[in-house]
Amino acid sequence: MKRIFHVITHFDVGGAERIAVNIATSTNSKLEYHIVELVRSYSKFSKTFIRELEESGVRYHRFYIPHVRFHYLFERLAALLFPLWFCFIFKKYKPSVIHSHTEMPDLAVFLFFHVFPGWQKRCKIVRTIHNSCLWTGQKRTGRYVERFFRQYINVGISKSVTESYKKVYGLLLPIIYNGVAPVAQKTYPYLKEGVINILFAGRLEHEKGIDVLQQIILSLREDKRFFFHVFGSGSLSKELDEALAKCPNVSINPPLFCVSQYMGSFDYMIMPSEFEGLGIISIEASFNGLPTIINSCPGLYETLPNDWPLKVNNNSLGEYMDIFTKTLLQVNRKDICKQAYSYVNQQFSIEQMRKGYEVIYMAD
Repeated sequence: MKRIFHVITHFDVGGAERIAVNIATSTNSKLEYHIVELVRSYSKFSKTFIRELEESGVRYHRFYIPHVRFHYLFERLAALLFPLWFCFIFKKYKPSVIHSHTEMPDLAVFLFFHVFPGWQKRCKIVRTIHNSCLWTGQKRTGRYVERFFRQYINVGISKSVTESYKKVYGLLLPIIYNGVAPVAQKTYPYLKEGVINILFAGRLEHEKGIDVLQQIILSLREDKRFFFHVFGSGSLSKELDEALAKCPNVSINPPLFCVSQYMGSFDYMIMPSEFEGLGIISIEASFNGLPTIINSCPGLYETLPNDWPLKVNNNSLGEYMDIFTKTLLQVNRKDICKQAYSYVNQQFSIEQMRKGYEVIYMAD
């Protein structure tokens, strides 16, 4: 039996973490999956995350550095100390594959095999690249890490990721699209009656288009047809709270864990992202009957059909206003829900993703 170790940042909300779990919960009897947490999360989501792993029979290992958001200081510290802890786990379980997800786990794996270079030959090294923009603020570190990983198996999750990687690092990657599945739906209890309920769920950071989201909500504050439910946290939380404090058409809330379980309650979702590696939450929305209004940016336009009626170019506020004041009132919502579901069901199934990775794991 081959042991596959996925190294992720933390047991918390995150697209890369979700994908690692979706791979690891495979029922392939020839593979034994483990998940390694680089920085220990203590959020209320962590317990649910761990429960899912235990119920699926996935083994897990948690490093001791706490997950504290402070300029990636704790993540870097964890990466530096990772080899001293992980060497004992490596010797005990003798993994056949180390599979890394996102930059800080990449750095940790890079340092581990530099401290113990002889162990590189004992296992296969695989990395999934989830982001179109790598190593922001850490370009020098990134050059060393990329030089190391070029020797091994790198996989991109979308066309935008592979195109960006080739442009910066000169290597064309194979693509394995992330896999998603429908989930059982629950009713979100705080919907507004008699209006169109719009969902936003994501990190409150610049790359998620928070400044544009703010402009949209402000522009529609007098329009009683729409109400926005914003779920998230991040560096722009305070700014967004202050800007929208007097808006009657929005509620701002902490992240909603397993938001995909509540998607069927809302009428539409909005994603004004500047870029995405691959917009997993958009795919989840399509699987769960929620049409998404998107900025047609790299990593997001791939998640919906080419003729999708609810997309804008360059985050144009005017085009968003046309969608809210014209298109949403004219479009047949049931028809576009079917259109989106058909598309993602063909492109982004979990089984298709697992099969792609397990072919890599099993290859000699």
